Amino acid sequence: MPNADTFDLASFLPYLLNRAAEESSVEFARIYKDRYGLLRTEWRVLFHLGQHGKMTATDIGQKSRIHKTKISRAVAALEKRRYLRKTPSTQDRRREFLKLTDQGLKVFEALSEEAQSYNQRLLARFSPKEQEALLNSLKKLGG
Repeated sequence: MPNADTFDLASFLPYLLNRAAEESSVEFARIYKDRYGLLRTEWRVLFHLGQHGKMTATDIGQKSRIHKTKISRAVAALEKRRYLRKTPSTQDRRREFLKLTDQGLKVFEALSEEAQSYNQRLLARFSPKEQEALLNSLKKLGG
């Protein structure tokens, strides 16, 4: 029988955050997967390039906390779909800059509208005060 000192998984913040992330991602995953054929890492790479413009894979990894191997696979898939193009650095041949193509920008813009709409539906579950507290708390935890 558990006592007061027993660890409570239902109150463990990483567990709760992971469950909330998984639960809140399911519907949006259907949108980017079914409509655009993108995997999770692919849409994240696409969004970083759409938001920040020209970047290296290393830049994306630092901003997103995605492992470089996953980024590399996502870049290859996005390049194959002609959503992005690579340009070698003139200073360092080991580096490549990634940039969305016109087609990639169109997908980014359409998916951004879907993301904004979905975000509003999620936030509507909370009062304005709760929304502010939730967003501020998550930003604080996410660095």
